[in-house]
Amino acid sequence: MRHIAIATLAAVGIVSTLPAQAQVRTEKNISLALASEIAAASVEACTAKGYAVTATVVDRAGTVRAVLRADNAGVHTVDASRAKAYTSASTRTPTGTILENVQKTPAAQYLPNIEGFLVVAGGVPIKSGNDVIGAVGVGGAPGGHLDEQCAAAALDKVKDKLI
Repeated sequence: MRHIAIATLAAVGIVSTLPAQAQVRTEKNISLALASEIAAASVEACTAKGYAVTATVVDRAGTVRAVLRADNAGVHTVDASRAKAYTSASTRTPTGTILENVQKTPAAQYLPNIEGFLVVAGGVPIKSGNDVIGAVGVGGAPGGHLDEQCAAAALDKVKDKLI
């Protein structure tokens, strides 16, 4: 009788969906030390150009790891930098590129409606090899392209640590 039950379950595909054994996945992620260094380097890059900004670094899942707000940076820059970092990490794409896609591609027009997304330049993914391990978002310069330049300068400064 037991063999008949197992055969019946197999026939309807139930047995094949039962987990045979657990699978473990290893993923790279950003450390607190590196996240803090990238946030500081982003703010420094913008400060050197006369821009008071906030830089937020998130991990691969979009969770905040480090935030640094320059003196005189606007209150709104904290939320903007976090949203840019989250958007970049979740799409694994610079937010300036996402903005261009939204403007040029009708199918992408609804991306700004995703909760937590900010489709404004200034978010850049952080990569270790081909793996996105987080993202940095910068807000407060007089243009998202300038925010993005500061983020890129910070990533260039730590590129030897992203191996």
